[in-house]
Amino acid sequence: MPSRTALASVVTLVLGTLLMLSLHVIPPTDEISPVRRTLSQYALTSNKWLFDGAILLIALGSALGFAAMVRHRGVAPYSGAVLLGALWTVSLLVIVAFTKTNWSVGPSIGGVVHRWASVVAFVSLPLAVIMSARRVFPEQPGWRMAARGFSAVSLAWFGLIVFGFVRMLIGYGPWWQFVPLGLVERVMALAAVAALTTLSLGLVRKPRDELVGARLVSAV
Repeated sequence: MPSRTALASVVTLVLGTLLMLSLHVIPPTDEISPVRRTLSQYALTSNKWLFDGAILLIALGSALGFAAMVRHRGVAPYSGAVLLGALWTVSLLVIVAFTKTNWSVGPSIGGVVHRWASVVAFVSLPLAVIMSARRVFPEQPGWRMAARGFSAVSLAWFGLIVFGFVRMLIGYGPWWQFVPLGLVERVMALAAVAALTTLSLGLVRKPRDELVGARLVSAV
């Protein structure tokens, strides 16, 4: 019998992703450039409730995924992977609680909190997946490589932002003009969530009974 918690994680993550993608095609958010504008721009429109709902679904799916990993793979609750996963989940909640800066009004403390929560989120989840992939897929290198591959893609695209920031520090233009920020963020987010979904799928495919059986065999 598949892990119900992991299955719920997969379903919730997919629903959250589809809800976020729907913002690209329904008015008025369909007019927002997906290349230049970040996902958080949707929270400044009348579709904010859809944006918040998508983020909350992904946060719930993430929490379920890491909970399933602790339960069905024997990962310590205070392991680095789980702590990073918790950091990602909490960061998503902060992103919902603090809306990005509306630059037509001016800078805000909430906008600064939102920005740093986004940075923490985009770094913590790929690292969490990389650290936990071997535990979830001990004998499935293909699946393990897929999870880590999605994470590597997310981190690589985040590296473009870091490069743009360093470039700005040495005298070039603003980093947010150096990269197509909206596109970069969307690729990072999609790859990161795909990495976590891959982990949850692995937990669905190999429930706890299989793990317990493997441990009994190894003990003998």
